Amino acid sequence: MRFGIAIFPTDYAIGMAELAQAVEARGFDSLWVAEHTHIPVSRQTPYPSGGDLPQEYWHTLDPFVALTVAAGATTTLKLGTGVCLVVEHEPIDLAKRVASLDHVSGGRLLFGVGGGWNREEMANHGTEFSQRWGVLRERVEAMKTIWTEDEAEYHGRHVNFDPLWLWPKPVQKPHPPIWLGGNGPNTLKRVVRYADGWMPNRGRWLDRIAELQRLADEAGRGPIPVQVYGARTDPQEVERFLAAGLQRCVFYVPPDGRDAALRRLEELTEFVKPYSG
Repeated sequence: MRFGIAIFPTDYAIGMAELAQAVEARGFDSLWVAEHTHIPVSRQTPYPSGGDLPQEYWHTLDPFVALTVAAGATTTLKLGTGVCLVVEHEPIDLAKRVASLDHVSGGRLLFGVGGGWNREEMANHGTEFSQRWGVLRERVEAMKTIWTEDEAEYHGRHVNFDPLWLWPKPVQKPHPPIWLGGNGPNTLKRVVRYADGWMPNRGRWLDRIAELQRLADEAGRGPIPVQVYGARTDPQEVERFLAAGLQRCVFYVPPDGRDAALRRLEELTEFVKPYSG
Protein backbone atom coordinates (compact mmCIF):
# COMPACT_ATOMS: atom_id res chain seq x y z
CA MET A 1 0.00 0.00 0.00
CA ARG A 2 1.22 3.48 -0.88
CA PHE A 3 0.86 6.58 1.25
CA GLY A 4 0.01 10.11 0.20
CA ILE A 5 -0.36 13.54 1.76
CA ALA A 6 -3.24 15.98 1.27
CA ILE A 7 -3.69 19.64 2.12
CA PHE A 8 -6.04 22.55 1.62
CA PRO A 9 -3.50 24.75 -0.22
CA THR A 10 -4.47 28.05 1.38
CA ASP A 11 -2.89 31.45 0.95
CA TYR A 12 -1.57 31.14 4.52
CA ALA A 13 -0.37 27.52 4.31
CA ILE A 14 3.14 26.24 3.71
CA GLY A 15 4.30 26.97 0.17
CA MET A 16 3.48 24.23 -2.30
CA ALA A 17 7.05 23.92 -3.59
CA GLU A 18 8.48 23.38 -0.11
CA LEU A 19 5.71 20.99 0.89
CA ALA A 20 6.01 18.96 -2.31
CA GLN A 21 9.77 18.58 -1.88
CA ALA A 22 9.34 17.55 1.75
CA VAL A 23 6.66 15.00 0.88
CA GLU A 24 8.75 13.49 -1.91
CA ALA A 25 11.90 13.38 0.23
CA ARG A 26 10.09 11.44 2.97
CA GLY A 27 8.97 8.69 0.63
CA PHE A 28 5.29 9.52 0.19
CA ASP A 29 4.15 8.76 -3.33
CA SER A 30 1.65 11.56 -3.89
CA LEU A 31 0.46 15.03 -2.88
CA TRP A 32 -3.22 15.90 -3.10
CA VAL A 33 -4.99 19.26 -2.90
CA ALA A 34 -8.59 20.13 -2.11
CA GLU A 35 -10.72 22.49 -4.19
CA HIS A 36 -13.43 25.05 -3.56
CA THR A 37 -13.68 27.92 -6.00
CA HIS A 38 -15.45 30.01 -3.35
CA ILE A 39 -17.91 29.68 -0.46
CA PRO A 40 -21.21 31.58 -0.61
CA VAL A 41 -21.64 33.88 2.38
CA SER A 42 -25.23 32.67 2.88
CA ARG A 43 -23.94 29.35 4.31
CA GLN A 44 -27.32 27.69 3.81
CA THR A 45 -25.81 24.25 3.13
CA PRO A 46 -24.56 22.73 6.41
CA TYR A 47 -20.97 21.56 6.68
CA PRO A 48 -21.05 17.74 6.25
CA SER A 49 -18.70 17.18 9.20
CA GLY A 50 -20.84 19.34 11.48
CA GLY A 51 -20.12 22.59 13.26
CA ASP A 52 -18.69 25.72 11.65
CA LEU A 53 -17.10 25.52 8.23
CA PRO A 54 -13.30 25.96 8.60
CA GLN A 55 -11.96 29.04 6.87
CA GLU A 56 -9.59 27.06 4.63
CA TYR A 57 -12.63 26.23 2.49
CA TRP A 58 -12.72 29.76 1.11
CA HIS A 59 -8.94 30.37 1.13
CA THR A 60 -7.81 27.57 -1.21
CA LEU A 61 -5.58 28.24 -4.19
CA ASP A 62 -6.64 27.02 -7.59
CA PRO A 63 -5.69 23.32 -7.50
CA PHE A 64 -4.05 23.29 -10.92
CA VAL A 65 -1.89 26.30 -10.10
CA ALA A 66 -0.91 24.73 -6.77
CA LEU A 67 -0.06 21.38 -8.38
CA THR A 68 1.89 23.03 -11.20
CA VAL A 69 4.13 24.63 -8.56
CA ALA A 70 4.49 21.22 -6.90
CA ALA A 71 5.32 19.61 -10.25
CA GLY A 72 8.12 22.05 -10.90
CA ALA A 73 9.69 21.38 -7.50
CA THR A 74 9.70 17.56 -7.73
CA THR A 75 10.62 14.74 -10.10
CA THR A 76 8.65 11.61 -9.18
CA LEU A 77 5.87 12.77 -6.84
CA LYS A 78 2.37 12.10 -8.15
CA LEU A 79 0.02 15.09 -8.08
CA GLY A 80 -3.63 14.62 -7.16
CA THR A 81 -6.82 16.66 -7.07
CA GLY A 82 -8.76 15.69 -3.99
CA VAL A 83 -11.25 16.40 -5.39
CA CYS A 84 -11.76 18.57 -8.45
CA LEU A 85 -15.34 19.79 -8.42
CA VAL A 86 -16.01 19.08 -12.08
CA VAL A 87 -19.56 20.43 -11.84
CA GLU A 88 -18.05 23.89 -11.27
CA HIS A 89 -15.93 23.88 -14.44
CA GLU A 90 -16.63 24.23 -18.16
CA PRO A 91 -15.46 20.86 -19.58
CA ILE A 92 -13.44 22.03 -22.60
CA ASP A 93 -11.43 24.42 -20.45
CA LEU A 94 -11.01 21.78 -17.73
CA ALA A 95 -9.85 19.21 -20.28
CA LYS A 96 -7.16 21.68 -21.37
CA ARG A 97 -6.03 22.31 -17.77
CA VAL A 98 -5.86 18.61 -16.89
CA ALA A 99 -3.94 17.71 -20.05
CA SER A 100 -1.60 20.67 -19.61
CA LEU A 101 -0.72 19.71 -16.03
CA ASP A 102 -0.17 16.09 -17.04
CA HIS A 103 2.07 17.35 -19.84
CA VAL A 104 4.25 19.71 -17.77
CA SER A 105 4.58 17.15 -14.95
CA GLY A 106 5.66 14.36 -17.27
CA GLY A 107 2.54 12.28 -16.69
CA ARG A 108 2.19 12.49 -12.91
CA LEU A 109 -1.41 13.69 -12.48
CA LEU A 110 -4.02 11.71 -10.53
CA PHE A 111 -7.41 13.22 -11.38
CA GLY A 112 -9.67 12.93 -8.35
CA VAL A 113 -13.22 14.13 -9.05
CA GLY A 114 -16.42 14.55 -7.07
CA GLY A 115 -19.93 15.92 -7.24
CA GLY A 116 -19.64 18.34 -4.33
CA TRP A 117 -21.89 19.01 -1.34
CA ASN A 118 -22.41 22.80 -1.28
CA ARG A 119 -25.63 23.60 -3.13
CA GLU A 120 -25.11 27.36 -3.34
CA GLU A 121 -21.49 27.01 -4.47
CA MET A 122 -22.33 24.87 -7.48
CA ALA A 123 -25.47 26.92 -8.21
CA ASN A 124 -23.23 29.96 -8.68
CA HIS A 125 -21.55 27.98 -11.46
CA GLY A 126 -24.88 27.08 -13.06
CA THR A 127 -25.26 23.52 -11.74
CA GLU A 128 -28.45 22.57 -9.91
CA PHE A 129 -27.79 20.22 -6.99
CA SER A 130 -30.15 17.45 -8.11
CA GLN A 131 -28.49 17.41 -11.56
CA ARG A 132 -24.88 17.34 -10.38
CA TRP A 133 -24.17 13.65 -10.99
CA GLY A 134 -25.51 13.75 -14.54
CA VAL A 135 -23.46 16.89 -15.17
CA LEU A 136 -20.34 15.25 -13.70
CA ARG A 137 -20.71 12.10 -15.78
CA GLU A 138 -21.21 13.93 -19.06
CA ARG A 139 -18.33 16.31 -18.42
CA VAL A 140 -16.01 13.41 -17.58
CA GLU A 141 -17.13 11.52 -20.69
CA ALA A 142 -16.67 14.62 -22.82
CA MET A 143 -13.17 15.22 -21.45
CA LYS A 144 -12.20 11.61 -22.15
CA THR A 145 -13.26 12.16 -25.76
CA ILE A 146 -11.16 15.33 -25.98
CA TRP A 147 -8.12 13.59 -24.47
CA THR A 148 -8.27 10.52 -26.69
CA GLU A 149 -9.53 11.71 -30.09
CA ASP A 150 -7.91 14.06 -32.60
CA GLU A 151 -11.31 15.43 -33.59
CA ALA A 152 -13.51 15.22 -30.51
CA GLU A 153 -17.23 15.78 -30.27
CA TYR A 154 -19.85 15.11 -27.60
CA HIS A 155 -23.61 15.43 -27.62
CA GLY A 156 -25.42 14.98 -24.31
CA ARG A 157 -28.06 16.61 -22.17
CA HIS A 158 -25.62 18.81 -20.23
CA VAL A 159 -22.61 18.94 -22.57
CA ASN A 160 -22.83 19.50 -26.30
CA PHE A 161 -20.13 20.41 -28.81
CA ASP A 162 -19.30 19.64 -32.42
CA PRO A 163 -15.89 18.32 -33.55
CA LEU A 164 -12.97 20.26 -32.13
CA TRP A 165 -9.17 20.18 -31.95
CA LEU A 166 -7.47 20.45 -28.58
CA TRP A 167 -3.87 19.77 -27.66
CA PRO A 168 -1.80 18.88 -25.71
CA LYS A 169 -3.11 15.40 -25.14
CA PRO A 170 -2.25 13.90 -21.72
CA VAL A 171 1.06 12.09 -21.38
CA GLN A 172 -0.69 9.21 -19.59
CA LYS A 173 -2.66 7.00 -21.94
CA PRO A 174 -5.49 6.99 -22.49
CA HIS A 175 -5.68 9.80 -19.88
CA PRO A 176 -4.76 10.47 -16.23
CA PRO A 177 -6.49 7.97 -13.92
CA ILE A 178 -9.85 9.25 -12.71
CA TRP A 179 -10.56 8.64 -9.03
CA LEU A 180 -14.19 9.18 -8.04
CA GLY A 181 -14.80 10.36 -4.49
CA GLY A 182 -17.91 9.78 -2.41
CA ASN A 183 -19.74 6.94 -0.71
CA GLY A 184 -23.38 7.37 -1.65
CA PRO A 185 -25.89 4.69 -2.65
CA ASN A 186 -25.00 4.95 -6.36
CA THR A 187 -21.30 5.76 -6.09
CA LEU A 188 -20.07 2.28 -6.98
CA LYS A 189 -22.15 2.18 -10.17
CA ARG A 190 -20.67 5.54 -11.14
CA VAL A 191 -17.14 4.33 -10.48
CA VAL A 192 -17.68 1.30 -12.70
CA ARG A 193 -19.28 3.38 -15.45
CA TYR A 194 -16.74 6.19 -15.89
CA ALA A 195 -13.93 6.15 -13.32
CA ASP A 196 -10.67 4.23 -12.91
CA GLY A 197 -10.68 4.01 -9.12
CA TRP A 198 -12.76 4.69 -6.02
CA MET A 199 -11.67 7.21 -3.37
CA PRO A 200 -14.04 7.23 -0.34
CA ASN A 201 -13.34 9.54 2.57
CA ARG A 202 -16.05 8.94 5.16
CA GLY A 203 -18.67 6.49 6.35
CA ARG A 204 -18.75 2.71 6.23
CA TRP A 205 -17.14 1.73 2.97
CA LEU A 206 -14.68 -1.14 3.53
CA ASP A 207 -17.49 -3.67 3.35
CA ARG A 208 -18.53 -2.22 -0.02
CA ILE A 209 -15.30 -3.17 -1.80
CA ALA A 210 -16.60 -6.66 -2.58
CA GLU A 211 -19.72 -5.11 -4.13
CA LEU A 212 -17.56 -2.78 -6.23
CA GLN A 213 -15.53 -5.66 -7.61
CA ARG A 214 -18.68 -7.67 -8.31
CA LEU A 215 -20.15 -4.77 -10.29
CA ALA A 216 -16.86 -4.36 -12.14
CA ASP A 217 -16.81 -8.03 -13.08
CA GLU A 218 -20.41 -7.89 -14.28
CA ALA A 219 -19.47 -4.91 -16.46
CA GLY A 220 -16.55 -6.80 -17.98
CA ARG A 221 -13.93 -4.79 -16.14
CA GLY A 222 -10.97 -6.02 -14.13
CA PRO A 223 -10.53 -5.25 -10.42
CA ILE A 224 -10.92 -1.55 -9.64
CA PRO A 225 -8.37 0.00 -7.24
CA VAL A 226 -9.53 1.66 -4.03
CA GLN A 227 -7.80 4.28 -1.92
CA VAL A 228 -8.90 6.12 1.21
CA TYR A 229 -8.70 9.90 1.41
CA GLY A 230 -8.36 11.73 4.72
CA ALA A 231 -7.42 8.68 6.79
CA ARG A 232 -6.76 8.68 10.54
CA THR A 233 -3.50 7.66 12.16
CA ASP A 234 -5.05 4.56 13.68
CA PRO A 235 -2.82 1.44 13.41
CA GLN A 236 -5.77 -0.94 13.53
CA GLU A 237 -7.50 0.96 10.76
CA VAL A 238 -4.38 0.91 8.59
CA GLU A 239 -4.08 -2.83 9.17
CA ARG A 240 -7.65 -3.22 7.89
CA PHE A 241 -6.75 -1.18 4.81
CA LEU A 242 -3.77 -3.43 4.16
CA ALA A 243 -5.89 -6.55 4.55
CA ALA A 244 -8.48 -5.14 2.16
CA GLY A 245 -5.83 -4.55 -0.51
CA LEU A 246 -6.15 -0.78 -0.74
CA GLN A 247 -3.82 0.86 -3.23
CA ARG A 248 -3.22 4.04 -1.26
CA CYS A 249 -3.91 5.76 2.06
CA VAL A 250 -3.90 9.56 2.09
CA PHE A 251 -3.45 11.70 5.23
CA TYR A 252 -4.05 15.42 5.70
CA VAL A 253 -1.52 17.93 6.96
CA PRO A 254 -2.90 21.22 8.33
CA PRO A 255 -3.19 24.36 6.18
CA ASP A 256 -2.15 26.62 9.05
CA GLY A 257 1.36 27.67 8.11
CA ARG A 258 4.73 26.07 7.49
CA ASP A 259 5.59 24.82 10.98
CA ALA A 260 2.27 23.05 11.56
CA ALA A 261 2.44 21.26 8.22
CA LEU A 262 6.05 20.10 8.60
CA ARG A 263 5.46 18.98 12.17
CA ARG A 264 2.50 16.85 11.11
CA LEU A 265 4.42 15.54 8.13
CA GLU A 266 7.17 14.29 10.44
CA GLU A 267 4.58 12.57 12.62
CA LEU A 268 3.06 10.88 9.58
CA THR A 269 6.49 9.83 8.30
CA GLU A 270 7.11 7.97 11.53
CA PHE A 271 3.60 6.54 11.60
CA VAL A 272 3.79 4.91 8.15
CA LYS A 273 7.29 3.43 8.56
CA PRO A 274 6.04 0.03 9.83
CA TYR A 275 3.74 -0.25 6.78
CA SER A 276 6.11 0.99 4.08
CA GLY A 277 8.12 -1.33 1.86
